[in-house]
Amino acid sequence: MTVCGIDFGTSNSAIALAESGKVRLAPVEDTQVTLPSALFYPRGRAALYGRLAQQTFFDGHDGRFMRSLKRMLGTELMNWGTIVNDRPRRFDELIGGFIGYLKEKGEAAAGQPLESVVMGRPVHFVDGDPGADYAAEQQLTRIAQAAGFKHIAFQYEPIAAAFAHEQHLSGETLAIVADIGGGTSDFTVIRLGDAPHLKADRRQDILGNSGIRTGGNDFDKSFSLARFMPALGYDIPPPRGGIELPRAPFHDLSEWSKINFVYTPKIVQDMRRAVQNFDTTIAQRLLRVLEDELGHRLLSEVETAKIALSDKSAHHVDLDFITPAFHLNVTEDGVAAAILPHIDTITATLYECLQQAQCHANDITLCILTGGPTAMPRLARALTSCVPQAQVRAGERLSSVATGLGHTAAVLFQS
Repeated sequence: MTVCGIDFGTSNSAIALAESGKVRLAPVEDTQVTLPSALFYPRGRAALYGRLAQQTFFDGHDGRFMRSLKRMLGTELMNWGTIVNDRPRRFDELIGGFIGYLKEKGEAAAGQPLESVVMGRPVHFVDGDPGADYAAEQQLTRIAQAAGFKHIAFQYEPIAAAFAHEQHLSGETLAIVADIGGGTSDFTVIRLGDAPHLKADRRQDILGNSGIRTGGNDFDKSFSLARFMPALGYDIPPPRGGIELPRAPFHDLSEWSKINFVYTPKIVQDMRRAVQNFDTTIAQRLLRVLEDELGHRLLSEVETAKIALSDKSAHHVDLDFITPAFHLNVTEDGVAAAILPHIDTITATLYECLQQAQCHANDITLCILTGGPTAMPRLARALTSCVPQAQVRAGERLSSVATGLGHTAAVLFQS
């Protein structure tokens, strides 16, 4: 019997299969084993997922595009739902379609139905609200059941990442896992070794957990507001006698889960009226983004620039899809300055985990970095400097959680 682990991430997702004593990642889009957590509903056609969803939307096809739906879990928005191509839809239905797609791809790779799953979850879906956190897990349970899973368990995502890396250890070590995803930053202090992963009950090995609802999407928002939105009029002083442009639409344009909210006729009309006295170039850029619904494409360029600056000091961003000859030059120093408050909050959460584990930073001998944002140099340096004696491992940033969930599933359902 094949069982599986699903990492439903804010930015990327994956499914791991546990079969015949081995764990492997299932291909979910051609040969790719990770899938952007993106959905596109073209008018008159079935839903598309992942890279195909992104490309179809960016190619200009009419429909509804969504990303970062995981951040809806545990919030009031789950009860409100949304409109997709003139039809009311519940968010649990939309998320369920994506989970069902991952299940379908896993079953195709396994050659059999999948009934048992370990779902990954952050330490906190919602900060400081145990009731909302519990509601989020219950919502995800019902979504998995509706997708056809009969046996459902959960594992904290940083613990799953630890289990993935544990398979390659010789000897025991005290590790901290820093799992920085699109929506959350989670930490676990755990004892690892070359034999403990065979045990079903690892509670005594887990010394501390902490997490915060801050991640790569928040980096995108801060970078967008600091460097991109001013070119559309954000925080630009109004002409003499004029009024400053409303700030809320710029914030929504910089947040994946809220972009669609700015395309209402009222907001577009209000911004069209407010921008009349501003510089013509700024007015043209802003109105083109709003009227042609280019917010997702713009924020995608922000994210692409952020990722590019993980490997180089400067990056040229071509934005001529908004207006001709529109471009920006951004730097690694610029993105680092924009996200510095988030880095401070994240490192404070790491120290909270160490305190909860009742261990000193120098006691940590292994630091595991997982999640795409850990590729950002300033963030990685900030994290690793907190545990100066630790060896650093950062392989399989986008897939280690899914792999660890697969190992968890093997122990829970096949032992």
